[in-house]
Amino acid sequence: MFIATLIAAALPKGEVSVAHDRLDAAGCLPVANVWVEPGEACDVEFARDPAAARMALEGQGYDVIVQPAEHRRKKLIVADMDSTMITVECIDELADYAGIKAEVALVTEAAMRGEMDFGQALDARVALLRGMDESVIDRCLAERVRVMPGARELVRTMRGHGATAILVSGGFTRFAEPVAREIGFDRAIANVLEVVDGKLSGAVRKPIVDASTKLATLAEAILDLGLSPEETLAVGDGANDLAMITQAGLGVAYHAKPVVAEAADARIDHGDLSALLFAQGYARKDWVTAQ
Repeated sequence: MFIATLIAAALPKGEVSVAHDRLDAAGCLPVANVWVEPGEACDVEFARDPAAARMALEGQGYDVIVQPAEHRRKKLIVADMDSTMITVECIDELADYAGIKAEVALVTEAAMRGEMDFGQALDARVALLRGMDESVIDRCLAERVRVMPGARELVRTMRGHGATAILVSGGFTRFAEPVAREIGFDRAIANVLEVVDGKLSGAVRKPIVDASTKLATLAEAILDLGLSPEETLAVGDGANDLAMITQAGLGVAYHAKPVVAEAADARIDHGDLSALLFAQGYARKDWVTAQ
């Protein structure tokens, strides 16, 4: 059995009926409609062909996540940070304090679209920050970094129901560690900016945290926790997230670059990260909002 979860800020009952009819016309054998959260999220249960179900339901103005009913509630989440768990790209914001945001952001975008090697792009951008006072990192954290809507609820609810949460970022520990604490992750993995005499040296400690690190983190956590891949969720927005997204039980492209959105099994284009709670069958009454 499979589930297509339809998610929108205001989801009319009529839209659910239309979705049911679309699945029927696609030969997916819809069985029942069950509201996860009235007016916001509804499950349409069906018997076969999840690929056809996605084709029938995506692009209708709401988010839809299609998945097997088994292992719906995940026991592990591995998440990207920049533009996923927070609303900005930290390196671009650091560059803004140096007056070179536009130059650095162009490289960031190319790397996230998969047009440049991630490690080379990171080295090139960090080199431009050479000589920046270390104190700017804390200023940037306080002034620019904001948690993505739904991030706290997603991570804290999953952990509250027994899941493990790992933040793994191609960004920097000076941002990832406080962000992980604020949101509620078990731990954070990220790159280390080298600092000499209170100033950025223009280098990142090697090896760089990249796509292979993210995939290895997912694989190692599966082994350590004794899970099956089907019990895992990975979420990100850029090309360096693709490896873990394609190997997780539920790999989600979150407001993602086209190369990621096209390859992922699921995508969130409209709502915030709380959509991933509805996709796991958590009604609002089940959410954990504090730790």
